[in-house]
Amino acid sequence: MIDPQPYSFSRYLSAKKTVDDRALNRHVWDSLVRQIRSMPAGMQVLEVGAGIGTMLERMVEWNALSQASYLALDQMAENIEAANQRLPAWAAARGCQAHRSAGAWEIVGEQLSLQVRFEQGDVFEFAARAHAQKWDLLVANAFLDLLDIPRSLPVLFSLLKPGGLFYFTINFDGMTLLEPAIDPVYDEHIQALYHRSMDDRMTDGLPSGDSRAGRHLFEYLRRAGAQVLDAGASDWVVFPGQDGYLGDEAYFLHFIIWTIDQALSANPDVSPARFKRWIKERHAQIVRGELVYIAHQLDFLGRWAG
Repeated sequence: MIDPQPYSFSRYLSAKKTVDDRALNRHVWDSLVRQIRSMPAGMQVLEVGAGIGTMLERMVEWNALSQASYLALDQMAENIEAANQRLPAWAAARGCQAHRSAGAWEIVGEQLSLQVRFEQGDVFEFAARAHAQKWDLLVANAFLDLLDIPRSLPVLFSLLKPGGLFYFTINFDGMTLLEPAIDPVYDEHIQALYHRSMDDRMTDGLPSGDSRAGRHLFEYLRRAGAQVLDAGASDWVVFPGQDGYLGDEAYFLHFIIWTIDQALSANPDVSPARFKRWIKERHAQIVRGELVYIAHQLDFLGRWAG
């Protein structure tokens, strides 16, 4: 089947891990690691929009965390279930023990001691009820550009201790590239409409998107009283190698094309028949091992004064 429906968001997040691994800005990452190592052991970390827990895995795999308490918050029950299911096998593959008690995980290894909890919930509702608890590090990966960022940042920073760190990554910044071209003029038209759909997105009657979130974050963070310590590009680049796409990245690409389809299929500026042919051909390019996908994004490391 060219278009592998029905789609699973948790599988998309799993397929995305290798894409994010390549994309995350290593200079910004190294700055984060240096900041973490200057802090006392046992720091408290909160990740919002945590998905299935791939950033937690990465922080251990890339030697950023060894002793910490980590709370991973996500609104989707599917993601929380997947995170709890994959954690024991991930820990075992690293030679660690994973024990769960009262909904929390204890991950213990030769040089690893983590307390991990995956919690389902809306970030704003969570912030309202967790106002008495503060964290040392706030993480958001591929999440902020789904929010009304100016309204959301004060809420998010209220969860940090004064002087706490934030690591905001994979913030989309206005470029989607699909090659080879089908019709360059039409391709540009679809890209423009897709980006506009991000800017026009509403959730619960409130704006919830920004197709240029990356560049706007510099000013939004300044207004929110935050200091940017480091920043850099974190572009997604997915292409077929000699043996095809890496891992499950073909599924990742199918999901991206499906997302464009969902965003624009009811758009009055799109001819339904022509758009359907365009979507079908993009899926076919993936099956043939031809499609190259690039999305421009930015990573930020900073400190909130409090």
